[in-house]
Amino acid sequence: MLVKQISVFLENKSGRLAEVTRILGSRGINISALCIADTTDFGILRLIVNQPENAEQVLKDKGFTVSCTSVVAIGMDDRPGGLSEVLEVLGNAGIGIEYLYAFIGRKKGYAYVILRMEDPGKAIEVLTLAGVHILSPEDVSDM
Repeated sequence: MLVKQISVFLENKSGRLAEVTRILGSRGINISALCIADTTDFGILRLIVNQPENAEQVLKDKGFTVSCTSVVAIGMDDRPGGLSEVLEVLGNAGIGIEYLYAFIGRKKGYAYVILRMEDPGKAIEVLTLAGVHILSPEDVSDM
């Protein structure tokens, strides 16, 4: 099952990240996971939220450059080597990873990761066969 991710392009200016989170919070949009990658001039804020379509529109209306992409969210036992095993499954299937980031959930002893891959449909199939727990958008929103 694919999860929608919002990507927001931000100028590297003080307060821009706070502005995005304030806008989303004022609309009742909850952030479940996020990461930010930056260069000297701009950053890309990637967000998993409970209302992705609404978040995308609200931010566009406020003048932000926003895009929506599909990612895969997984849950696994939080133990040494757990992520390595998942990445090995993908690597053995010839599935490349563009990026990934972890996020926190409420279940103790469990780790959660967002993955952006070349072929998410194939990745879900391969991971499911390997016994990896694929999270639904509702699973992620409820964390």
